[in-house]
Amino acid sequence: MIVSSALIENAVNEFAKLPGIGKKTALRLVLHLLKQETPQVEQFGEVITRMRRQIKFCKQCHNVSDHDTCNLCASSTRNQKVVCVVESIRDVIAIENTQQFNGTYHVLGGIISPIDGVGPDQLNIHTLVERVQQQGVEEVIMAVSPTIEGDTTIYYLSKKLKDLPVKITTIARGIAFGGELEYADEMTLARSLTNRLPLENYLQNK
Repeated sequence: MIVSSALIENAVNEFAKLPGIGKKTALRLVLHLLKQETPQVEQFGEVITRMRRQIKFCKQCHNVSDHDTCNLCASSTRNQKVVCVVESIRDVIAIENTQQFNGTYHVLGGIISPIDGVGPDQLNIHTLVERVQQQGVEEVIMAVSPTIEGDTTIYYLSKKLKDLPVKITTIARGIAFGGELEYADEMTLARSLTNRLPLENYLQNK
């Protein structure tokens, strides 16, 4: 892409590093910013910089937060005895958008994938076990994408939790195998949560 300004070219290259943004879209965004008043662009940059510098991760569930404990874990209206295990922060947002779940979450930060070099030690698994042990958690819902890697992660977690007095369930598979949880429509995801199954039933069908 040939442009007459190195400054614009550098800005385009930075925008193009974002997921789903190609060079043409990046150029369109940069030219849009160029049309804005300088204070507006400065505010845009300041908001992004402040977000990156000040964002925290909840010490309990690893969700994004403005404080050490996120508003979901700190809420007195949430059922602290039910923990929904998800792969990523995007999955928390997807499930919250269904407005059908009133428990708390635990963000693994990924799934076990040997081919990608991701093992159990690189995920937030030990803190999940500690929560179950120390906080009297009564149910752990495995809401992980139905892929081979997701099933491997569920199986590993079930082994880590099997000796603890906690009910382990998994979301019903209204979501197609190989699908991503965050891309499921809200109705399907809500129904999968509501109709969750005991984990042993799910494993027996594998």
